[in-house]
Amino acid sequence: MEKFAVLSDIHSNVFALKAVVDDAKSKGVTNFINLGDILYGPIAPRETYDYLLSLNAITISGNQDRQIYEATKAEIDSNPTMKFILNDLGRSPLEWMKQLPFDLQITPDIYACHGTPDDDLVYLLEDIVTGKPEVRADREVIKLLNGRYSPIILCGHTHTPRCVELSTGQIVVNPGSVGLQAYTDDEPNIHSMQNYSSKASYATLQKKPDDKWDITFDRVTYDIQRATSAAKAQGREDWVHFLSTGRCL
Repeated sequence: MEKFAVLSDIHSNVFALKAVVDDAKSKGVTNFINLGDILYGPIAPRETYDYLLSLNAITISGNQDRQIYEATKAEIDSNPTMKFILNDLGRSPLEWMKQLPFDLQITPDIYACHGTPDDDLVYLLEDIVTGKPEVRADREVIKLLNGRYSPIILCGHTHTPRCVELSTGQIVVNPGSVGLQAYTDDEPNIHSMQNYSSKASYATLQKKPDDKWDITFDRVTYDIQRATSAAKAQGREDWVHFLSTGRCL
């Protein structure tokens, strides 16, 4: 039966990406789904892009992919990481990101979005009003799905692996993050996401003969030192901590 590896939130961490792909292929995966937030990060944006093209993954856009090619001069001037990303990428990756779909019906059974079906900045599964993630009530997730009835719903954005079964019979899968295991954000309010592990995360999907789905989550060891060295070279000591510990500062 067809087996999918679901990746998300690579964030320019080509070292984690290569380790995840090798691990997935060793387990019989032939199809890769990428849920966005691909190239934003102080590690290796262009190398990540080049490797992904060779992988030929089914890919949708994330909010920070959009933010790269929409960045204004003022935003670039005030953000050394964005300046590094744009200098490293060159033009062709920007054109590639612009043509990525916002969401995608991958098969009749599998629908994919980055955040929610209607907003790449909203978390589908987590409410973070308290500053810490709490899984939303069943009715809230269904409301955010806004009429998407596929049996398998894929989402990313929170960097947090989850498999949530809904009263509709649907299963929502967030594979976690390939490239960044913790972060703090101030939108829509200050909150932190932490996985407490430095290992890269991804999920696999396989439909069984009885039409039910096997869903597994994997944590993969990779050369974190190379990733942290790259982040440190860009002055991102916060990323060094996130990458090496899976915890926020």
